[in-house]
Parts: sequence; structure tokens; C-alpha cells
Amino acid sequence: MSSVNLQTLSEHKRNGRKFAMLTAYDASFANLVSNAGVEVILVGDSLGMVLQGESSTLPVTMEHMAYHTQSVAKGNQGALIMSDLPFMSYASVEQALENAAELMRAGAHMVKLEGGRALAETVSRLTEMGVPVCVHLGLTPQSVNVLGGYKVQGREQTAALQMLEDARVLEEAGAAILLLECVPTLLAEEITKNSNVPVVGIGAGPHTDAQVLVLHDMLGITPGKKPKFVKDFMQGSSSVVGAVESYASAVRDGSYPGPEHSFE
Repeated sequence: MSSVNLQTLSEHKRNGRKFAMLTAYDASFANLVSNAGVEVILVGDSLGMVLQGESSTLPVTMEHMAYHTQSVAKGNQGALIMSDLPFMSYASVEQALENAAELMRAGAHMVKLEGGRALAETVSRLTEMGVPVCVHLGLTPQSVNVLGGYKVQGREQTAALQMLEDARVLEEAGAAILLLECVPTLLAEEITKNSNVPVVGIGAGPHTDAQVLVLHDMLGITPGKKPKFVKDFMQGSSSVVGAVESYASAVRDGSYPGPEHSFE
């Protein structure tokens, strides 16, 4: 696969070509995932749960994120690398700039932040300084204690309108990608139609420009209850590579996610 960049993803959106994103946290899986044709690798703070055994993403630190980003960069074969800024690592614009620089030096091509329009100044400043930004809306795991758990967001009209406005403001501030988690299908479709930048979904229905899953979830090896939006792609596959290729193919042809993976 030739190297993927933001222009590649923007062209995919303009041409109506869906693309796939998966998490990876080490060189071996980064190599496998990128060689299997996945366009974007997310070095997610989900590593706190799937690698460290934590109950949430909150204990993940900048040291953890920089280490895993560096590991992924060494194994990557042409995918765009997006890395999460962890909990409370972007509480101020200055802090966001310093920590984003650390992730970019470690090998990230862009960073991801969680939150709404209050991040507009931070997004604008990062973009001005050469750091592409993805903003994560909807269910934001770093705010799980405020949200009262892992719940679908935007079901009420007021919340839906607020999310639409957040998406607009953040795109105007310079966000290069929007990510929607656990958002009703119709709301995610509306945000995607109204956005000029690519919109990635996870539990946000089939109408976004791309899909993302946690690698361990789509391989069926995450302990505990499986979220509704997860599909185990190891079922019917003879290898991990085959499962990843099946996932990427299903995203591109629109067969994943189906109604059973979405919220109305």
C-alpha cells in the first residue's frame, strides 16, 4: 500500500470511497494491519483496557502513548498513524501543543482529542502549528464519569443539535477528521453529510465515511461483554491476516456495520 495521508482520505470522501481504521499498539500488529490494507492505524488510549487490564482509559499516560506510538511507527507500512492524547493531557492549549509534539516526534501523523466546541481554540492552535487533529464526539471514554457510563449519545433532540453544532464549529476550527462513537445512525448520517472532512464511525451506523474498531474486539479476544457495534471477524477466517482483510473489505463494500451493529 502506498503511503496514506490526509489528502488521500479527503479524496476518498469526495469520491464516496469508504476507508478502514483499526487500533494497533505494537510493531508486529502495525505491520500486519498496514500490509492488510487498513488505511489508518489508531494508537488508542484503549490500550489501558485491552493491554493493561484497566477498567477505563483514564490511567493511560503520555509516557504510555509515546512508547506505543513509537512502536507502531517502526512496524507501519504506509498507513496514516493517529495517536490519542490521553486524559488531562490537553487541559490547556499550551499543554496540548507540548504533548502533541511529543506524539508527533514519536511517529504519529495526527492526534486525536475528545470533546466538543470547547476544544475549538486548541484545535485551531494545533492546526496552525502543523499538527493535524481528529476530534472524537459522542461517547467520549475519557469523560465516562461525567456521562454516567458507556451510553449512546445524541438521542435527544437538544443533544443531537448540540453535536451537529459541535461538529460544525470544530471543522471550522481546523479539525481534519471527526470521529463519532455510539451515536444514532440518522444523526451520524446528518453530521457526515454536513461535513467537508472525513467522518469515522464506531457504533454510528453505516453512513459515515469510515469505520474504526479496537483490534482485539474485531479478533474476538476481548474479555467481558461485547459492545453492540462489534463484529468478530475471526469467525469464518483462517488467520488473523484474513480477519483484518475481511474487516477492511466489509467496511469498503458497506456490509459492515449492519443494522445489528447500529443504534436508532
